[in-house]
Amino acid sequence: MEFILDTANLSTIEKALDLYPIDGVTTNPSILAKEGAIDVFAHLKAIQKQLGPDRSLHVQTLSDTAEGIMAEAAVLRQHLGSTVYVKIPTTPQGLKAMKHLHAQGVRITATAIYSKLQAFLAINAGADYLAPYVNRMANLDIDAMDVLSSISAYIANAQSSAKIVAASFKNLAQINAAIEAGVQAVTVDPSLLDAIFSSAPLAKAVSDFTRDFEARFGSGKNLTNL
Repeated sequence: MEFILDTANLSTIEKALDLYPIDGVTTNPSILAKEGAIDVFAHLKAIQKQLGPDRSLHVQTLSDTAEGIMAEAAVLRQHLGSTVYVKIPTTPQGLKAMKHLHAQGVRITATAIYSKLQAFLAINAGADYLAPYVNRMANLDIDAMDVLSSISAYIANAQSSAKIVAASFKNLAQINAAIEAGVQAVTVDPSLLDAIFSSAPLAKAVSDFTRDFEARFGSGKNLTNL
């Protein structure tokens, strides 16, 4: 199971990498725009440096033609190397680009997936990751978990190496349901990760352990200073 951060903020990434077992970072044009008037490629290189060689970076293209997407993919690889995953919206032109880029050995994340058939076509076009939009599907009255389960079954039946990186979450319940539906990865806003550990019962449990131990062995005592 991979946990991938959905952000381009350097300080947020630094904090999350320090705390959590993070497997990568995914960005999109809207996320990058939130960082202000940045040098985009310098910023992406900084993220890549934070991640190191063993975590993935996914960066989205903007062109709406296959030729434009392929040109952007070439520039991304020129700046970020061959390990970058090129995020491509799963449109007809996007699928065309995926086929050509896959043949060239480019790593591909198929994004903006709202339907089973989109995902099936992206798998056949050579996508390495598939990014279905969970909450956005729910808002359209689409059964997102049924979509995820069907994609997972298709991957298994096709003996494909593609992975589902479920995206667009509103709450923790959606993340849990996506994992139970068989996805291999989730891309999550860091604030949702933080929310997991902000519950009052968790804080009370930890506080109670400390209180009980100190009541027996002395204030400020722990296993290092008994």
